[in-house]
Amino acid sequence: MSELRAPAAGLTSMPAVPGDTRLVDLAWNELTELPAWVAGLPALEELRLDGNRLRSLPDLSPLTALRALHLDGNALTAFPACPPLLETLFLYGNAVESIPDRLPAHLRHLAVGGNRLTAVPAAVWELTRLESLNLAENALTAIPPAIARLTELRMLDLGHNRLTGLPAELGDLPLTDYLYLSDNTLTEIPGTLGALDRLAYLNVTDNRLTRLPGTIGRMASLVELRLYNNRLEALPESIGGLSRLRELHLRGNRLTGLPASIGDLGELRVLDLRGNQLRELPAELAKLDRLSHLDLRGNRLRELPGRLPFVDKLDLRWNKLDGDPPVLRELAERGCVILR
Repeated sequence: MSELRAPAAGLTSMPAVPGDTRLVDLAWNELTELPAWVAGLPALEELRLDGNRLRSLPDLSPLTALRALHLDGNALTAFPACPPLLETLFLYGNAVESIPDRLPAHLRHLAVGGNRLTAVPAAVWELTRLESLNLAENALTAIPPAIARLTELRMLDLGHNRLTGLPAELGDLPLTDYLYLSDNTLTEIPGTLGALDRLAYLNVTDNRLTRLPGTIGRMASLVELRLYNNRLEALPESIGGLSRLRELHLRGNRLTGLPASIGDLGELRVLDLRGNQLRELPAELAKLDRLSHLDLRGNRLRELPGRLPFVDKLDLRWNKLDGDPPVLRELAERGCVILR
């Protein structure tokens, strides 16, 4: 079987394609239309058309061998007619307003972010083989409990929508790679998310969270937790249960203190506390012997603990420290970059 690869070649029309072609890669060209004869390529397994200027497509359902269809970054206004055995559909960054009520049951990866969706039909929640689902950058206001039917889902992106709440059933998902919830209008996250004990990355930035559920400490596989630009005033003591956490981003909240359990985050490398209301730091910070970057800019610190982690970079700008704390001299002697 043959392949046709011409990514970023400046093509304005579809070249001839042999009938035994398995892969066609014409991404990042200038195509404005796809000829109907493409639907008659019996061996075609993968079609890459990202970054063209396509506004519509012919009926591609006859492509019974097609498993992957890449259409990111075009100008499509309608959801494509897809073959029944399609497994991967990337449709990010188009102008699609709705998803049909019937979808290929074999889909494992579906990306429809960056479109104009205001709702998700029940057909999406019936795609029980889905492993990744991207619904970001739309105008969604709600996610139904039926999302729990996606029993193979590892990656979920719901960021940059208009969600005001989340179903408790999110905690029933088998997520492992990431969960994006950034840039919505969430005031809380359900305690059931604590059941996501295999999840590595959680992003709930740019929302309106005022507190975190105590169950967050059960998310034992988290490596990175991003919570910046919310309204958090405190962290639960259970935060110390995140024994694998390497990055904790909390800038732009309203924290006035940190729990002593912060010292139990033995794998932490990055701690960003910029732009909070901290007046003091717990002595337990000194236990973070793997921490390399500590950002304390824009708080209300007047003094520091007698010991701090031996970090590579410590940013203390826009605080009002009294005098010259001895701990800073000790850190400087060890080679730490200190900004004051």
